[in-house]
Amino acid sequence: MKAPRWAGPQVLEADGIKVAFSGRAILSNVYLRVQTGQIVGLLGRNGTGKSTLLQTVFGARAVPDASVRVNNQRVVPAFQTPGLLNYLPQVPLLPGHLSLRQAARLLRVDIDQATRNFPELHPHLDGRLGEVSGGTARLVQVLLLLHADTVFSLFDEPFTGIMPVHVEALATEMQQVAQRKGLLLSDHRYAEVLALCDVVYLLHHGRLLRLGVNPREELRDYGYLL
Repeated sequence: MKAPRWAGPQVLEADGIKVAFSGRAILSNVYLRVQTGQIVGLLGRNGTGKSTLLQTVFGARAVPDASVRVNNQRVVPAFQTPGLLNYLPQVPLLPGHLSLRQAARLLRVDIDQATRNFPELHPHLDGRLGEVSGGTARLVQVLLLLHADTVFSLFDEPFTGIMPVHVEALATEMQQVAQRKGLLLSDHRYAEVLALCDVVYLLHHGRLLRLGVNPREELRDYGYLL
């Protein structure tokens, strides 16, 4: 059960984030907004700072002057606020020696509920994460964070290594969960992101651009789609 402070619509905002590597500005003009009931996509080429931005919002990367707020209340680092958000990085989040059921208990998730639409996972629930394929382990971790009791979930490359049939089912799962959560995801599978997301941002030359009602056309203009 979420704490009363999380009742009703919630708005997560981030700005003032400036990051440079070797003198080159990676993030310099950033304003990001995610609200409950939304799926927000974050697109951009490799090295543009998408992971850095997600880490900063979550609080894993400390950036001076960065502002992360929920309903105009500062939450830095955000991960220290109970029940607020979770984050799946590109690298595996959970140790391979855990069974799928143990991982679910660690995150306080009902594994049977989280995998109800993925019956092919059921034979693996008592096996270790390190013993299943990389795509299966990725799928399980995405599902566990989706169904964990947080207001927002952040995903960095959630579709990596996942079979196309599972990507489609996972997209449907995200849409269902987004009725009560806010989701922010970054992935190179542009087609899936564009079909799934209510709002799409493009990280381009250090600036975070919110794309309009025709994001495909804008992405073509910026050279991201043929």
